[in-house]
Amino acid sequence: MASSRSTGSDQLRALAHPLRSRLLAQLRVHGQATATELAAALDTHTGATSYHLRRLAEAGLIEDTGAGTGRRRVWAAAEPVRSADPEPMDEDDLAAEQWLQRDYVEHFAERADAWIDESASWPATWQEHCGLADHAVLVTTEQLTALAAEMAEVMERYRRAGAGSPGAKRVAAYTALLPVDPPPST
Repeated sequence: MASSRSTGSDQLRALAHPLRSRLLAQLRVHGQATATELAAALDTHTGATSYHLRRLAEAGLIEDTGAGTGRRRVWAAAEPVRSADPEPMDEDDLAAEQWLQRDYVEHFAERADAWIDESASWPATWQEHCGLADHAVLVTTEQLTALAAEMAEVMERYRRAGAGSPGAKRVAAYTALLPVDPPPST
C-alpha cells in the first residue's frame, strides 16, 4: 500500500530515474504486472526492476495488488493524489521535476514517432483521429484553469469507457497546455 508519509518531494525524487519513470508509465498505460513482465517489456533485468519497483512503492506511486503468490508480486500504479496546497520545492525538487518533465517529453516523442511509423497499418478511422494536432486558444488565467479541469474531466470520463468491448484499444492521450506568448512582466 502507498505510504502515508510519502511527500511530493519523495515522489519527485523517486521518479527522477529513467527506469522508475518508465516502470510507472508502463503500469499506467498497460495495467498491473509482475517485475518479470515489466523487465521483459522494458528490456531490462528482473533484479533491477524489482529494486526500482520497491522504491516506487515506498514513495507511494505504485502498490502491490496482493494478487501475486509467494515472491511473485503483482504491481499496479497507485491513484495519483493531488494536493490542494502543494509543498514548496527546493533546488533538488525543482531539478528532479524538470528532469521528469524532460523525460516525459522524450517518452511522448518516442510514442509519437512509433505512431508515425505504424499509422498506415491502422484502419482509416484510427488514422483520422489519432496522431498529433495543436489548437491555439486565447484564454485568461481563470479560463486556462477551467480548460485544464474540463480536459481532465473528459479524460477521466473516457478512461475505462471501452472496458468489455472487443474492439476497444488503449489510447494514450497527452495534454500540453503551453503558453505561446511571453510571460507577463513583473
